[in-house]
Amino acid sequence: MASYQTKDIRNLALMGHGSEGKTTLMEALLFAAGAIDRQGRVEDGNTVTDFEAEEVKRGISISAAIAPIDWNQKMLNVIDLPGYFDFVGETMGPLRVVETAAILVSAVGGIAVGTEKAWSYATKNNVGKMFIVNQMDRDHADFSKVESDLRARYGNSVVPIFLPIGAGENFTGVVSVLENKAYEGGVKGGLKEVPVPASMADDIAAALEEITEAAAMSDDELTMKYLEEGELSEEEILEGFKFGMFTGQIVPVVPCSALTGVGVKTLLDVMADYLPSPKRAVYKGVNPKTNEEETRACKSDEPFSAFVYKTIADPFVGKLSLFKVTSGTLSGNGNLYNASADKSEKIAGIYVLRGKKQINTQLLNAGDMGALSKLQYTNTGDTLCDPAKPIKFPGINYPVPCVGKAVFAAKQGEEDKVFSGLARLLEEDPSIKIEKNVETTETILYGQGELHLEVIKNKLAAKFGAKADLQDPRIPYRETIKKTVKVQGRHKKQSGGHGQFGDVWIEFSPIGDTGIDFEFEDAVVGGSVPRNFIPSVEKGLRENIGRGVLAGYPMVGLHAKLYDGSYHAVDSSEMAFKTAARVAFKKGCIEAGPVLLEPIMHVEILVPDDYMGDVMGDMNKRRGRILGMNQVDGQQQLIAEAPQSEMFKYATDLRSMTQARGSFIMSFERYEEIPANVAQKIIDGAKKDEEDED
Repeated sequence: MASYQTKDIRNLALMGHGSEGKTTLMEALLFAAGAIDRQGRVEDGNTVTDFEAEEVKRGISISAAIAPIDWNQKMLNVIDLPGYFDFVGETMGPLRVVETAAILVSAVGGIAVGTEKAWSYATKNNVGKMFIVNQMDRDHADFSKVESDLRARYGNSVVPIFLPIGAGENFTGVVSVLENKAYEGGVKGGLKEVPVPASMADDIAAALEEITEAAAMSDDELTMKYLEEGELSEEEILEGFKFGMFTGQIVPVVPCSALTGVGVKTLLDVMADYLPSPKRAVYKGVNPKTNEEETRACKSDEPFSAFVYKTIADPFVGKLSLFKVTSGTLSGNGNLYNASADKSEKIAGIYVLRGKKQINTQLLNAGDMGALSKLQYTNTGDTLCDPAKPIKFPGINYPVPCVGKAVFAAKQGEEDKVFSGLARLLEEDPSIKIEKNVETTETILYGQGELHLEVIKNKLAAKFGAKADLQDPRIPYRETIKKTVKVQGRHKKQSGGHGQFGDVWIEFSPIGDTGIDFEFEDAVVGGSVPRNFIPSVEKGLRENIGRGVLAGYPMVGLHAKLYDGSYHAVDSSEMAFKTAARVAFKKGCIEAGPVLLEPIMHVEILVPDDYMGDVMGDMNKRRGRILGMNQVDGQQQLIAEAPQSEMFKYATDLRSMTQARGSFIMSFERYEEIPANVAQKIIDGAKKDEEDED
């Protein structure tokens, strides 16, 4: 594939709510540009960017996929991003390497939650934005209303640069506001210029006024001229418009129908002619050797550097590292320095990806995107650079995974296969987390939602032949005591020859701090228990605190004071005193008012004001406590505490309550006594499980 100069490259991400036509639009763009011979359909599972088995099966995008498009001597690197919130991790990397977020909005439904989230993510990443009002061919499509709503929500920076001719089945073309020219036709029939409908004159004039004002506001000199003269030349409007696009001060709106192809070629013109190239970009990082700040301008004559924004783990092809050249050029063979891992990597071949298709290329200039195969140490978020001029860019911040399931091999003996496969998928999707719970011995797989975890499970089977089962994790309950008691533990056994004899008196009392498992105190005086047997008493107690007397959960907050006992000169032994300690433990814990404890989680929830009542009511139903509220980024932050057992389905429930506008993070806080009625159910369940095992 031919290489392009930085000024001729456009990098953009297709974003928006699920099922608004991003993948269909990608197909239409590729078909209109002649990159593919036939426009695929999501329903048929034959699109360029939805090629994974799970995407074909479900009819939705799950992974970010790139497809370069050559149009008007410009290279458009378009990345199709998933719209479903479970796969939000796939948007984090691409937003670090594009200059524009092209946000799709339905001409029928208007602004959706996905629209809001796309705008928010793009803003946080300092990425320019444009709106594509898609599905103009549908009944009840209303471009004017959608554009007006966007302008009301996001300000006067939102300006329509193309207007639709007709709507629904009568959507036949578009009018360029800047050129005052009209075009009709879809992809198949070709594009032809037609007279501008006279009925649209007022709308075009109003749109041009909006564009002129926005262009004037993007630059101080243009602002002064516009205020003094009340108008700008066509060249000045275009200059201000392009600069405003680069700085994010102007957000153009374009209508189209991905399905019929009307407006698609003019959309390609907008992307090629108006969207910013990376040539003005400057990337900040640090020198990994000196830790001093470094910068790289996105120019081909700068030292080479690249940022890895995504990894594809394929059991047949091997690992593919997708990157953007942030400075310099990449060509041929040789070695690169991974500044993040402090390792040298060998170039095995440079590719440009179009969906799953790998196209060999010899040269990539600054600002362009490509892929390298079989890099040994490189992961998503790493920086590759010239060994002589090292730089490391900041990594990618992924959302904290909020849903966890215990993962087991479906077949005994395939544990290694399952967990090695998960490790490979973790390279591909850093928004998941795998953690071993030392208390329950379960391996917990954390993700962004239940659908996310189900997809990971299916990918594991499809890619690595490793079948896994997902279950709700066991809750690591605890047991403790509430009273102080003194008990005797006596073990005596005579069976011919030497017998066994151990006798101890132990006082059990609560420490008052469940963060401390166990304390042992030696208070024996007068040799009633010989010194050489006292460690055996402590050992006997420690070996038994792992299984409490109520439901078999570990004991915590337990103080044991050995203060008396007796022994036999011949029959006493270490084993006998360990056994006596075990007898005392069971008797003492039963008499000392044992109670069950549950883990309490600290929860921070972000929701719009409108949903506060529902969220607070729901938290109370979960036996939660509201601790406080704060205003954060225009939303309400609710700080609460709730039992872990009540929070398993919270990610799904919060999404449902808030129309996916709410989010939360959760961490362990402490252990607390469980209400008696809840505790009894847990105890009964533990006893039943024990009976079933027997």
